[in-house]
Amino acid sequence: MNDLFHREIRFLHQPLNLWSRLFLIAAAAAVVSAVFLPLWRISLVAPQYQEGLSLRIYAYQLVGGHEGQDLQEINTLNHYIGMKPLEQADFLEMKWMPFAFGVFALLALRAAVLGRMISLIDLGVLFLYFGAFSLGSFYYRLYTYGHQLNPHAPMRIQPFTPVMIGSQRIANFVQTSLPEPGAWLFALFPVFLIVAMILSRKETA
Repeated sequence: MNDLFHREIRFLHQPLNLWSRLFLIAAAAAVVSAVFLPLWRISLVAPQYQEGLSLRIYAYQLVGGHEGQDLQEINTLNHYIGMKPLEQADFLEMKWMPFAFGVFALLALRAAVLGRMISLIDLGVLFLYFGAFSLGSFYYRLYTYGHQLNPHAPMRIQPFTPVMIGSQRIANFVQTSLPEPGAWLFALFPVFLIVAMILSRKETA
């Protein structure tokens, strides 16, 4: 047991090899790139909207399809069912999330420079907390938008939660929600951390 304990302590302070450091640099590049690409896409299709309405969610902005016209049309539809309008100013996350992405990039570069396994593990744990919080916050927003409906709206529908991944029918619309390239790049961050950890662990073994 003591041997195992001392071996793990040595592992935590083990210097990272060159390949691990390169993967940390790649992780930093991936998370920075994710800031400038859409993270999520929500689309609505109905008989009267054959081409569909789309909304792309970035870390710092909401962008409607057809040069922004789709967002206005979605808000008009939301008014009829009593849902709050989607306004970028209400998404406080968009004011700090790009900085959070930047912090993770800087921490990844710091771990590459310091080159210790323990800094890599600390970064991975911090990312897991942030990822869980972000997904939980996203789901909570979807829930509140679909459940806090104005009872005096022109059209009454049952409260609902817009689907987070996949498709569902809402009245005569089919709503689809899927991750976009920014989300996939962000998801690569922990993958690169794990690969960096495995590469240096193998070398230690």
